[in-house]
Amino acid sequence: MIKFLFNRRNPNSSPHVPTSAIFNRMMLTSILTLGLMNLSAITHADDLSDVEKAGKYLVAAGNCVSCHTSENGSPFAGGLAFETPFGTIYSTNISSDPELGIGGWSLEEFEAALRHGERPDGENLYPVFPYTSYTLISDEDVASIYAFLKTVEPVKYTPPENDLGFPYNQRWAVGLWKALYFDEGRFEPEQAQTKQWNRGAYLVEGLGHCGMCHSPRNFMGAIDTDLAMTGGTYMTHVESKLSAWSAPNLTSADNGLSMWHEEDIKNYLKLGVSARAGVFGPMNKVVMNSTRHMSAEDVTAMAVYLKSLPANSQDTNPPAADTTIQAGSVQYDIHCGTCHLPTGQGSPNTGPTLIGSPVVLDTDPSSLINITLFGAQTPKIAPSDEWNSRRWQHMNPFAAKLNDKQVADLLSFIRSSWGHKAGAVSSEQVTTQRK
Repeated sequence: MIKFLFNRRNPNSSPHVPTSAIFNRMMLTSILTLGLMNLSAITHADDLSDVEKAGKYLVAAGNCVSCHTSENGSPFAGGLAFETPFGTIYSTNISSDPELGIGGWSLEEFEAALRHGERPDGENLYPVFPYTSYTLISDEDVASIYAFLKTVEPVKYTPPENDLGFPYNQRWAVGLWKALYFDEGRFEPEQAQTKQWNRGAYLVEGLGHCGMCHSPRNFMGAIDTDLAMTGGTYMTHVESKLSAWSAPNLTSADNGLSMWHEEDIKNYLKLGVSARAGVFGPMNKVVMNSTRHMSAEDVTAMAVYLKSLPANSQDTNPPAADTTIQAGSVQYDIHCGTCHLPTGQGSPNTGPTLIGSPVVLDTDPSSLINITLFGAQTPKIAPSDEWNSRRWQHMNPFAAKLNDKQVADLLSFIRSSWGHKAGAVSSEQVTTQRK
């Protein structure tokens, strides 16, 4: 799922696993504008060879269709706009069209693009395409992905030209970025870890490129490796509304996955719902187009790997003042206590628990503010029967009911209660998200 220029190794994971580095916090501006895809409908599975079927699975695991399909466009034809501080970059056509897609590429040319970030003409690819993660992919998997993409219906479509200012429109300059931030190399299993853990690391750090959204970035858009997987912020469209969203901490920190069990993570990725949370907002695309199509064994491996990440977190805002917490407590009793209960524990029939929620406690409260103002945008198509049966009451928007200070007080109270130690939310932050 969305990548700036490149990546260094993640000190919090295996020393053999380079962290994904894609654009920067604004790289995914438009990744969620297209409708949810059903990858199984793109190619008739009965017509595929075993290698092509394997490639189809890997393409789903990499969520390729989300980035390479524009709103109302043909699957894999490209044209999705990524708005970055450096200008607009459009995803490429990777259909099997021999002229406008990759149908005329050799396996060697495809491998060079996927793992080295090089076009057939030798020019550098912009790392909105996550070759900084895909460099980990094995030879066998590269060949399978290539074989499947050759079966994708050819589409004669040329995406718009990138709109980048100088010097970012100079592809040769990307080579300098690579020298600084791109660690090329295949995934090497960690011998001290289990086969399951290594499979999870391969999927999370490679095909899944989770660090794309879940890591902060430096001024050049590269991942801050000291804080990898501790959360990130990016601009994207959800329900046709462009705003900042925050991807929460995935380490075992108190504001991360410390209270999530492996089963919670597995169910969230596979079913779209777990005992602790349901999918909403930007994660809709990840679950609907990617992880729900993966095997239970693979999502379990991802959960095992994620739960192994050492606790790490970013600095947060100072705590809320007592007067703010008091005012927020009143708002909570009026608007939230019925579903989430006065204890914040929630219930299976009303609303998820707020205690220990990575979204509630995220260093950047953008997603929490969005949910409060605009409601939890859930998938238009349920990812599973389990999701339907365990779905909580719909989270209604409060933008028309609460002003910015009331929202800030409310969220500051939630982030300071039940043992929480997250920073206060300011009225200014709410104002920014509302706009």
